[in-house]
Amino acid sequence: MFGAAVRADGQPSGALAGRIALARQLARRWPEAIVFCSGAVGDEGPSEASVIARGLRDTVIAGRLVLDEESRDTLQTARAAADYARANGIARCVACTDNWHQPRARMLLRLFGVASSPVRLDHGHRPLRRRVRAYAREALALPYDAMAGSWARLRRSGR
Repeated sequence: MFGAAVRADGQPSGALAGRIALARQLARRWPEAIVFCSGAVGDEGPSEASVIARGLRDTVIAGRLVLDEESRDTLQTARAAADYARANGIARCVACTDNWHQPRARMLLRLFGVASSPVRLDHGHRPLRRRVRAYAREALALPYDAMAGSWARLRRSGR
């Protein structure tokens, strides 16, 4: 599960709350699956990963939660999730994130060698201006992360 902002009071932002709700649905659908919760401490509050875990504790037993509290962005999360998946024999995952974030998150997971399935997180209730801004940001971030991810993969394979 890809993190998002946490408020100063430790509560999830609207984006993170939506992702947590989606993760609850997915965890009920696949009750044996591991939930990889990712996100470092941001500008304020606790880590994104710990807020995700707290939001899932009524649905997912602690032994199924893996916290990555080091990743600070989508590229780092994808790399950490792929490393965890490979180390634990997981060939495919579900990219739990917003619709607008799915293409970049899944591209990075694939770049790091893990197949993923998309899920739908509807944001029809959000103002159109915010949705357009999110898609525009992703349109700029996707090629940047494609290059950065490729470079990271090349550096790692050259070891």
